[in-house]
Amino acid sequence: MNKTKVIITDKQSNLKLPSGLRLLIRRACNAVLVTEEFGDAAEVNVTLVDDEQIKFLNTQHRNIEAATDVLSFPLGEDGIYDTNPENGLKMLGDIVISVERAVKQAESYGHSVQREIAFLTVHSMLHLLGYDHVNGGIEQMRMREKEELVLTRLGVLRDTEDNTYDE
Repeated sequence: MNKTKVIITDKQSNLKLPSGLRLLIRRACNAVLVTEEFGDAAEVNVTLVDDEQIKFLNTQHRNIEAATDVLSFPLGEDGIYDTNPENGLKMLGDIVISVERAVKQAESYGHSVQREIAFLTVHSMLHLLGYDHVNGGIEQMRMREKEELVLTRLGVLRDTEDNTYDE
């Protein structure tokens, strides 16, 4: 597999990150690229924020004045990505995850925070590669199938009792 650089920045200060979360995010990014047979060396930026920060970004970029769980900012279009002149990697884009929201959702769904963060990372990576679910239908179904395939390959399952991922 080609080199993938995942740059993770933690800008949230109110929650301690679970053990192994950074590695899991990197593994999730790589797993999507392998599943999608992305042939180039790539880089992606992942920023971890709180609800207040993601609400600001959501308002600024989508005119939706509410916190959300994840935002994706793709840099490519139709499979064409610019190359970072400093390292020769294809620049896929940026992922912003609200850790605060992920913790709440994990509790609500009855699974681990790691599983929720992995899901949000995989979901957002698919957006960076051009997948969309805004109109629902077949596109949304195909995206959900890809998400579950990648999460299963990572060993990050829905049921926390069966979740074998441990750092």
